[in-house]
Amino acid sequence: MDRKMVMVGFLQAQNCTNLASSWRHPASRTDFTSADYYQEIARTLERGKFHLAFFDDRLSMPDRYGDDHVHAVENGIRVVKMDPVACMMAMAMVTTRLGLGSTASTTYYEPFHVARQFQTVDLLSGGRAAWNVVTSLNDGEALNMGRDAVLEHDLRYDRADEFMEVVLGHWDSWDDDAIIVDKATGRFGDGHKVRRLNHRGEHFKSRGPFTVPRSPQGHPVIMQAGQSGRGRRFAGRWAELIFSSVPSVAAGQAVYKQLKDEVAACGRNPDHVNICNLTYTVAAATKMEAEDKMALIETLPLEIDALSLLSEALNFDFATKGMDEAFSDVELASISGLQTMRDRVLKASGKANPTVRDFITFSGRARPHGAIVGGPKEVADGLEAQFAARACDGFVIAATHVPGNYVDFVDHVVPELQRRGLYHQGYAGTTLRENLGLPKAAIGDWA
Repeated sequence: MDRKMVMVGFLQAQNCTNLASSWRHPASRTDFTSADYYQEIARTLERGKFHLAFFDDRLSMPDRYGDDHVHAVENGIRVVKMDPVACMMAMAMVTTRLGLGSTASTTYYEPFHVARQFQTVDLLSGGRAAWNVVTSLNDGEALNMGRDAVLEHDLRYDRADEFMEVVLGHWDSWDDDAIIVDKATGRFGDGHKVRRLNHRGEHFKSRGPFTVPRSPQGHPVIMQAGQSGRGRRFAGRWAELIFSSVPSVAAGQAVYKQLKDEVAACGRNPDHVNICNLTYTVAAATKMEAEDKMALIETLPLEIDALSLLSEALNFDFATKGMDEAFSDVELASISGLQTMRDRVLKASGKANPTVRDFITFSGRARPHGAIVGGPKEVADGLEAQFAARACDGFVIAATHVPGNYVDFVDHVVPELQRRGLYHQGYAGTTLRENLGLPKAAIGDWA
């Protein structure tokens, strides 16, 4: 099979990229509340033939550190968080092939709402939508959404499994040819080709009938980034595009095999699931220019950025400990957020009880950790090494600042990948599924 890299642009509808310090970059646009900001990114990504622009999201600003938000606002640590679906639609208006994905939580939203919202986007974009399924992970989100604390980890995934059954059940409740719109006969549609779901489960009830018909690709592509054992099982059952975050080719190969095996164990075709690794790149016309750019980028992050984002991600207040104070076994066990991040720090540090400083150093939080820096050849070499070794099927490109970081990737790296035959020359079709090499979603193919 002639494999080509899948390329995803990693976005957030906020005052910075996923890199909290990006707003401090001299070349970073600061009109992040304008439609034009997102539309310029969209045009750049489509010019580079990216498959997808994807919005990560959280339902709170980072305020776990010191149980206060002032530090986050003062330092611009991911504090402006607009509705990513609205930003995504602004991007849809200026593109024709770029896929458009956004996050929505199975813990705090209702299945009917998510099903209607994303199927509507899919129709309005001509079949280019994707939904990133998250279960949400910290108390800040819980408190904003009317709960006292985040649900227990595995319970969130149990609930999410049923949430998926309801969403996909609604998406499958219209046949492709249910709408007729025959003015001569006065018949709008075939009522027997629209069905009620009548779901009654442990966590949800939803009757239907659903109110949005099928799209050109059937329904939106399902994305997921579960990294824990329970998360991998969830991804194996439902996901069509999986995000990974691994520090080496060897680690990527192990995760890649685990995820593909999970997909196969669920009776699904592993070739119909793309695994993309989160990657920073700093590219320029020459390696020296790129190194100069990286030197500037490395001056931007602050210690408070890392402490705040670690507190948010791990759902533990890092302000309660000194920088060189070790975590106790009880404290490590109490971490209820990204447990895979905790485990990665334990492994990388070689310590059973790492300190706060160790978490900053070995998590890479708030820094462009492991960035591939260089001219076209060096960056393409780094990406090819992972792709050729089957450590991933493609990449989620995280920007150090926008729009410049994406412009550099499109201008310098994409042509080199195309020259090597690793990246497509043009879009395969009009829908996201066509461009990802996935079949149109068939009714009942998930059951």
